Amino acid sequence: MASTRLTRLELQIMEALWSCGPSAVREVQEQFPEAGRPAYTTIQTVMYRLEAKKAVRRTKKIGNAHIFEAVITRASAQNRLIDEFLGLFGGRAQPVMAHLIETGKLTLDDVREAERLIRELEEEGKRR
Repeated sequence: MASTRLTRLELQIMEALWSCGPSAVREVQEQFPEAGRPAYTTIQTVMYRLEAKKAVRRTKKIGNAHIFEAVITRASAQNRLIDEFLGLFGGRAQPVMAHLIETGKLTLDDVREAERLIRELEEEGKRR
């Protein structure tokens, strides 16, 4: 499931499900800004595609409305996107990090958090 490739609209729908929990198509549609909001049938079609990809599942039916919930996690979808993105750079993070630093998008707090994670991984490695 982690290898499920999602389109931009599919990711936006997944974000609505991750944020709001199990929802009907109408509820997901209402999570989009009114300006440029996709049609109900568009959201419905994409949610059926997500179901076919096993990214969402129907949990119950209330009247005529099916309630959908996310099957894949936000973290697994993010990891997939990051891996694909890094693949554009031969799997190397350095060019991405350099760009983030040069554009000011990497903050000192981000660096500190990265250092903390590195220390945790090193400690885990020592325990094994």
